[in-house]
Amino acid sequence: MSPAVTVPATELTERFSRAGGPGGQGVNTTDSRVELVFDLAGSGAFPEHLRRRALDRLSSRLTGGVLTVVASEHRSQLRNREAALERLRELLRDATAPAPPQRRATRPTRGSQRRRLDGKRRRGDVKRLRRSTDD
Repeated sequence: MSPAVTVPATELTERFSRAGGPGGQGVNTTDSRVELVFDLAGSGAFPEHLRRRALDRLSSRLTGGVLTVVASEHRSQLRNREAALERLRELLRDATAPAPPQRRATRPTRGSQRRRLDGKRRRGDVKRLRRSTDD
């Protein structure tokens, strides 16, 4: 995401639930799993061209234009919230980044072709000299 684009907190929805994994007795009572929901299709935070690019690149992750990020790797709800926000930030940054430049096709130089063929010829000569000369 470019520095000019900021997603307002009002466009983010957080849901909390019980997470599996480590936590001992507290795991059964603490809602530490965080689900961060962002309506990308309806967001006003992005310019139109960036929104279209993000919708296209994230199409496999979207459900009705809504992006959901889940974090449950930490025992603390606060750390899971931070992890989910960072994950969302990375996803949006990658989705709105410009495409890499087109690869320009190149050909091997004449010198590199000659060196390659000389090496193959030398290797063939070595193998031929190792053969037995008995008929």
